[in-house]
Formats: sequence, C-alpha cells, structure tokens
Amino acid sequence: MADAVIINKIDSAEPKDIDKLRKVIAQVVPAATVIDAASPISVADPSVIRNKKVLVVEDGPTLTHGGMKLGAGTLAAEKFGASEIVDPRPYLVGQLKDTFETYPEIGKLLPAMGYGDDQLRDLEVTINSCDCDAIVIGTPIDLSRVINIRKPSTRVFYNLQSIGEPSLEKVIEEFLVKRNIQIGLEEVVH
Repeated sequence: MADAVIINKIDSAEPKDIDKLRKVIAQVVPAATVIDAASPISVADPSVIRNKKVLVVEDGPTLTHGGMKLGAGTLAAEKFGASEIVDPRPYLVGQLKDTFETYPEIGKLLPAMGYGDDQLRDLEVTINSCDCDAIVIGTPIDLSRVINIRKPSTRVFYNLQSIGEPSLEKVIEEFLVKRNIQIGLEEVVH
C-alpha cells in the first residue's frame, strides 16, 4: 500500500473531519507515516492585486461540477487585499454564457472551462473586455502562456508546507537513505 500519507489543508479542514481521516488511515494502512500539511497560497506579484478591482479566473471544473464556491484565485484576492472582485457576467461571450446558464451558482468568478481553441478565444475576449484593473489567475495552467491577456495579471501558486513532525522532507530523506539512493533532496521536494 503506502509508506506515507499526507493529510493536506489541515489548517482549513474541520478538526472532526481530520480525526475521521486519521482513523481511516489507521485502519487501511496502519504502518504508514502520517504527515500533516497545509497548502498556503502565494502569488507571483502581490502588487497586481493590492487595492485593485480584480477579475478572478478559477479552474472551471472546480466551480462547475466540482461544486466549489471559490478557489485559489479568490483566496489570493482576499489575502492580498483586492478592493473588489469584479463580476464577469456582463462581459461573457460564446460558451462561457452557456456555462453560466448551466451553473448560475458560479457567481462573480470566471471559470476556465477548457483549453480548446473556442474555449480559449471566449476566455480571452471575456477577460480583455472586463472592466477591471488586473487579473488573478487561479488555474492550474498559466493562462498568460496560452491567451493574450492585455491587463496586468498574476498567477496563484499552492505550496506544500509540512506542519509538525515528521516533515515531508524528513520522510523522503529517510526513504532515500533506507534504499541507498543518491539524489539531492532539493531535486525531490522541488
């Protein structure tokens, strides 16, 4: 099975849910090392967000059939002091209009629904038409590499942070030593 299990986002999960998960792990893989972790967010350039009206672009499937009400982009906009999250609905074009008809609960976030030519074109036109100061990119892909964003933008990143002991780095190091594998830990962790 598994030598190690990471319980992530313990800083935002309900303690009772974490306890339930620990019990399941103990039943399924009792010998596994359990690593507690969080996924704090960072952005490439916080000044793009601070005191600005921002359009937040999130991972589409997370907002639609995933049922989440927010994502990394929203958290970054709040954490780094956006003055407002701008509603994209007045600026929607093409398939994005259909997405909001099917999933009206998306609200003021713009979902990146896919990376086909039509989807990218609709996203690009919507973003560039939006009345905002900047774009917060909370998608797994760096949108600025696949569409022309004509406004300042910054990308959101998650970072894995071990909480307490054992740390992920320590568990990996012990694994490598036990198997006599010669590789720099920085190469494995980063």
